[in-house]
Amino acid sequence: MPIAAIAGLAIILSMQSKAESLEGVASEKGIKIGGLNHLAGEKSPYLIQHAGNPVDWYPWGELAFAKARDENKPILLSIGYSTCHWCHVMERESFENEEIAQYLNEHFVSIKVDREERPDVDKIYMTAYQAMYQGGGGWPLNMFLTPELKPFSGGTYFPPHDKQGRAGFTTVLETIHSAWSEQGAEVLNSADQIHKKMQRVFEQKEVVEGQLLVDDLNRAANKLVAEADSQFGGWGGAPKFPQVSHLRYLLRHWHRTGDLQSRDHVLLTCNKMMEAGIHDQLAGGFHRYAVDERWMIPHFEKMLYDQAQLLELYLDVWLATRDDRYRRVAEGIADYVTGEMQHHEGGFYSAQDAQSEGKEGKCFCWTLEQMAKLLNEDELVVAKEWFGVSEKGNFIDHSDPEPLEDLNVIHIAKPDWKLTDKQDQSLASAIRKMRKARDARVPAATDRKVLADWNGMMVASLARASHVLGQTSYLDAAVKAHAFVRAQLWDGELLYHRWCDGERDSSQQASSYLQMMAGSLGLYQATLESHYLDFTVELAEGARKIFYDELRGGFYVGAKRSDLVLRLKDDFDGATPTASSVGAMEFLKLAEITGRDDFREVVDKTLAASAETIKNSPYAMAWMMSVADMQLGEHARLVITEGEGQDDLIEACHQVFSPRLICMGNGGRVDAFSASLKAMESKSAAYYCLGQECREPVNSAKSLIELLSN
Repeated sequence: MPIAAIAGLAIILSMQSKAESLEGVASEKGIKIGGLNHLAGEKSPYLIQHAGNPVDWYPWGELAFAKARDENKPILLSIGYSTCHWCHVMERESFENEEIAQYLNEHFVSIKVDREERPDVDKIYMTAYQAMYQGGGGWPLNMFLTPELKPFSGGTYFPPHDKQGRAGFTTVLETIHSAWSEQGAEVLNSADQIHKKMQRVFEQKEVVEGQLLVDDLNRAANKLVAEADSQFGGWGGAPKFPQVSHLRYLLRHWHRTGDLQSRDHVLLTCNKMMEAGIHDQLAGGFHRYAVDERWMIPHFEKMLYDQAQLLELYLDVWLATRDDRYRRVAEGIADYVTGEMQHHEGGFYSAQDAQSEGKEGKCFCWTLEQMAKLLNEDELVVAKEWFGVSEKGNFIDHSDPEPLEDLNVIHIAKPDWKLTDKQDQSLASAIRKMRKARDARVPAATDRKVLADWNGMMVASLARASHVLGQTSYLDAAVKAHAFVRAQLWDGELLYHRWCDGERDSSQQASSYLQMMAGSLGLYQATLESHYLDFTVELAEGARKIFYDELRGGFYVGAKRSDLVLRLKDDFDGATPTASSVGAMEFLKLAEITGRDDFREVVDKTLAASAETIKNSPYAMAWMMSVADMQLGEHARLVITEGEGQDDLIEACHQVFSPRLICMGNGGRVDAFSASLKAMESKSAAYYCLGQECREPVNSAKSLIELLSN
């Protein structure tokens, strides 16, 4: 399949209404009820979307595996997620088609998997797809497996019928069935060979350790800048995704070296994104990606992990530049997430759809006619120019057989326009009216499952934002989310991955442990409350026991399970950094805080295992480069002792862009040296320490900011 299938990473529906209508329908999972298939009892919004399909879908599990074995049928494994655009196009075209469904039900066992619930399953079969077809990938991922779960063929999005030289889904199914029926031995042999090859590459890989030097990191930064889009920011053409880990690494590189090219590319990218359609100009937050190289036309889904990462990025550039535009963008992200994406008990939802009323972008876009009816003459004149609104519009959904017309994706068309006071007032009034009118529309559906890893990311970002932006409400939201995850997904020994509608799943994923470590450490550094550090240590010990590769370094994606034919590690950053990169960063910070050598060993071995990948391909693991930058650069600890004025010093610690600084206290599970540092009489004191050498302590926020700024 062509790389263009990656455009299948889009957005369109969460189907909360379907989820609600099916609530309580299935009394026992895996049992068909009425006109519904075996997905009716699931919690995943994505699986529930497909519960009414005529395809006899099964969830991932032994019931389906046994059926395939007993009936000697190949498995169609279809993987997607609730806000995936091309997943829903394929559902509409193929999985709701009675004829195609009948063929599938007769000749295949069909399994649906939510990739957000089971990233370990997705990793195996996406890797197999990329190995078989030399790269590419995307969702929906449709793989054909033997009853023993070994892949032998597959693809991403298929049109229902042959189209423009591309095989349609009906042709693919007929071809697979024919091969299975007439050449079964050859198919099984092919599957065995693919499986053995992947085993050799990923499970029996020799230990290859390298060493990263500062020169390696400098070369990586130079390569990233040299191959960047110097006109619109970011990298590559359409589709264009925010690559936050790359941008944050370049900002670290600038901070360490003074390289202005690295800094300037980050600022260019941030400027272009925040002015364009990928940025929600009314409600805040960012859409998943742009279909063009200018960031102008998005697929409109909003993912929690994007908001968390982009909040961190805009906090970075605000602190680095003190340009209020970046502060406003960061506040917009935080306000959007805490206002629209948080469960009343604290957990953050996973995503918001691109589609409402069955149409991509309908609740986000505007026609000129809609604006003319809403705004007065002065408001319309300035808003039309500011947001680049035209009669014909700039967006049409070409995947929709009956697309809406004349839609405008609003964006800042004239960022350098110097508005008069009157124009500024008119624009502000227009924005208020447009936001109120948009809020009254049928909203895009929300995927209401709570994932431990994405919540960990958001907790860390909001905890930091609370001090950087001076908004205590963000810290309150982070504390509430962290408590929710602990209450619903932590049983005292194991951290589970997903909660939805009152029920948690049964899987353990490395990203859940490692990103919740980031969230807990973020709260610890924002409050210096020792119970957050205690929980971080518990998670670290669990992650090391369940996921860490003691021989080679790095972290496996998932726990060892009987339903996984392979156990893999990520070696390339996707929408989020690899588990190994996140693990290395959080274990590094934790080692500095606690002084534990066993945590340092995890970092050293994981970095060594990644060194050659980073040298050969700087794009692969940008967050791991940030870990290396932290380890090789001059990283410091700021030890803030207990005492009067501690809160002011904690806030001051977060007011300077200092990416290698670790903020910690002198109580709880900290290293012995830090524990020995004392307050200045009754007042809290801040010690800036390199190793066990510290500067004279300070006890005022002003003095601390001056110290950190020099």
